[in-house]
Amino acid sequence: MITRLLWLALLIIIGCKPQTFDIIIRQGKIYDGSGNEPFVADIGINADTLAAIGDLSRAKGKTEILANGLAVSPGFINMLSWATESLILDGNSQADIRQGVTLEVFGEGWSMGPLNEKMKSDMRDAMRRNPDWKYDINWSTLGEYLESLERRGISPNVASFVGATTIRIHEIGYAKRPPSAEEMERMKKLVQQAMEEGALGVGSSLIYAPANYATTDELIELCKVAAKYGGMYITHMRSEGNAIFEAVQETIRIAREAGLPAEIYHLKMAGRDNWWKLDSVVSMINHANRDGIKITTDMYTYTAGATGLDASMPPWVQEGGIKEWIKRIQNPATRRQVIAEMRKPSDKWENLLLMAGGANQVLLLDFANDSLKRFVGKTLADVAKIHGKSPEETALDLVIADSTRVGAAYFMMSEENVKRQIALPFMSFGSDAESPAAEGIFLKNNTHPRAYGNFARLLGKYVREEKVIPLQEAIRKLTSLPASNLKIQKRGLLKEGYYADVVIFDPDKIQDHATFEKPHQYSTGVLHVFVNGTQVLKDGEHTGARPGKVVRGPGWRKLQ
Repeated sequence: MITRLLWLALLIIIGCKPQTFDIIIRQGKIYDGSGNEPFVADIGINADTLAAIGDLSRAKGKTEILANGLAVSPGFINMLSWATESLILDGNSQADIRQGVTLEVFGEGWSMGPLNEKMKSDMRDAMRRNPDWKYDINWSTLGEYLESLERRGISPNVASFVGATTIRIHEIGYAKRPPSAEEMERMKKLVQQAMEEGALGVGSSLIYAPANYATTDELIELCKVAAKYGGMYITHMRSEGNAIFEAVQETIRIAREAGLPAEIYHLKMAGRDNWWKLDSVVSMINHANRDGIKITTDMYTYTAGATGLDASMPPWVQEGGIKEWIKRIQNPATRRQVIAEMRKPSDKWENLLLMAGGANQVLLLDFANDSLKRFVGKTLADVAKIHGKSPEETALDLVIADSTRVGAAYFMMSEENVKRQIALPFMSFGSDAESPAAEGIFLKNNTHPRAYGNFARLLGKYVREEKVIPLQEAIRKLTSLPASNLKIQKRGLLKEGYYADVVIFDPDKIQDHATFEKPHQYSTGVLHVFVNGTQVLKDGEHTGARPGKVVRGPGWRKLQ
């Protein structure tokens, strides 16, 4: 009897003991990522997992955050990140963490693997031209690269598509020709390896050389391999302007014939003459979705894109890579031909100089050569006037002098279209930029303000100020929508058992501050960010924690 009484007493004592968590977020307004109306609740986190959501007033946390009046949401997913190198140089990912981004997705045509020795040599040559961005290449495959980031220590999670351009260069180099049957088989094997290492699918960037040397059939064959592993196709299409209808049709064809979903990177109607095409493009996408061919899109929240001066020059002159490109444009006859084509509208290639409306709409952002950095922040028209040459000649001269593609922003989109695209139900968001810090080597060049403001701009300007979409819908587009499209597990929702990627922000104060004139300015209004249950942002300041992990796609086969 005594033993039984003692046992009952012990059970009562245990039952009265408060539940404990590593972290409790109290009384936040929960936007769970589903798009449903928010609700007030507590969140309990243990280790890297969302352990409880509800009334935790009787529970205790080793760390507790009072979130009264603040929005609590899943971590944001950057669908198009170029933090591939910036994370090597600075794993804190300050620009994106301060906006609530907890997952960086790479792979717009180029991926950081697979690399052969020639490709590594080319990368080292590029580093010698720009020694500020120097690092050791201690990997060969895409999976090895992602794992090297995790070992190095990074604040956000990372994932990647395998680049169709990278696969092509690995086997064919920069030649403008179709692969042989043997080369095609090796290319497909490389896609298979990448998918088994956790790639999300195949990514392409079809306005650039040598990416645009690939035929539709070549891309279909690569995508068929990704489809076997549940992957998707994601593409910077061959045209975002004059030939955008044909480009969308190609994307749909690849998805249909390869048997996988597809996403269009940074959807836009580039060039004033093409702004009217948005309705037709949306109709094409809706029609494909009704037919069972899943097509989604992403975008950045600005009317200017950013790339290089290569996007103002015909692809044929760039065959063979940067050295051959420079050699050709130093030849007087070739130079005259290139300049003539730069001035002539064409549906055969994407001439961003003309689409932007001229050199006064092309802003120079990035040079490797210190002697040219004085031109950062000037337009191509400004520099042409300084040199006393035409804009086309000046663009060629700058590429030769810098031995790079020269980073530039092109102002070519409609603000009205930006708003309409934000409201599309299949639209998610990507910065199309690195994730820098407002200090050190990153200050030596300008960048597109989207690197510091893309996500905060959505929530501040377009949700709070202009009310383009409700906050819960914006959060769905930043979280569960891309997570579902990518088929990644246990992320994108605030749900018990999911990974604890959590953002706490003030909807009344979240704001971007970066401008084209002064891009190196952090966004504000995000107070706390957790990645895999570890706090990386506290009261708006980075904690220095680097808990980021590799997030793998549906084809991952863990090697025992």
